[in-house]
Amino acid sequence: MRLGRVASPDGVAFVSVEGDGGDATVREIAEHQFGTPTFTGRSWQLADVRLLAPILASKVICIGKNYAAHAAEMGGPAPADPVIFMKPNTSIVGPNAPIILPPSSSQVDYEGELAIVIGRPCKDVPAARAKDVILGYTVANDVTARDQQRQDGQWTRAKGYDTFCPLGPWIETALDPSDLEIVTELDGQVKQRSRTSLLLHDIPKLIEWVTTVMTLLPGDVILTGTPEGVGPVQAGQTVSVTVEGIGTLTNPVAAKR
Repeated sequence: MRLGRVASPDGVAFVSVEGDGGDATVREIAEHQFGTPTFTGRSWQLADVRLLAPILASKVICIGKNYAAHAAEMGGPAPADPVIFMKPNTSIVGPNAPIILPPSSSQVDYEGELAIVIGRPCKDVPAARAKDVILGYTVANDVTARDQQRQDGQWTRAKGYDTFCPLGPWIETALDPSDLEIVTELDGQVKQRSRTSLLLHDIPKLIEWVTTVMTLLPGDVILTGTPEGVGPVQAGQTVSVTVEGIGTLTNPVAAKR
């Protein structure tokens, strides 16, 4: 099932996305996306609604340097254990929403990633049971003010600006994430191409590692790491991240007014 969140003619709604292309429709979910959904009976053509970020997360947990080639391009060794950092939930935006460049940064980079969406409260989850706490997967862009990341010595400011966590276009609940292609394009030119099979720490390990530290709540998001090929964006450009089996997340880039 593809679970989304839309601005419809009748307001904001959680939905199930059904069909493909111009014939795709969305069916309104009565309450929330967790468990077996109950439908209101209302539906719209996908073309007649605006896709929003598919989930309202209490927190976004990110994994740094989780592809060996990306660790190398950043100038350091691959970490023996997952490296955790966080983005505020106020950084989340949906498909087609602009990534706003802060005037204080001279280099803002794209980072295409697969994201995990948590389906129920959980703590101390063994890797063997990780799939039991996952609602599904979506596409993410871990936008980063690279110059500020280097300057600050920690990553909160560089990763935390409003609009620096695009998510979407929806959550795919029926997906094997172990070997999916990830492609990032900037103005149609491929900049990143890799596969989730190259993750240094796989998804069960990440769930186990993160939940030894903190309780995860329904809707929380884990960004699993970006492959090599990160680079800067400029105002007027468009960045698209595609994850096999999910879809494409596209966002324009704009200067702050």
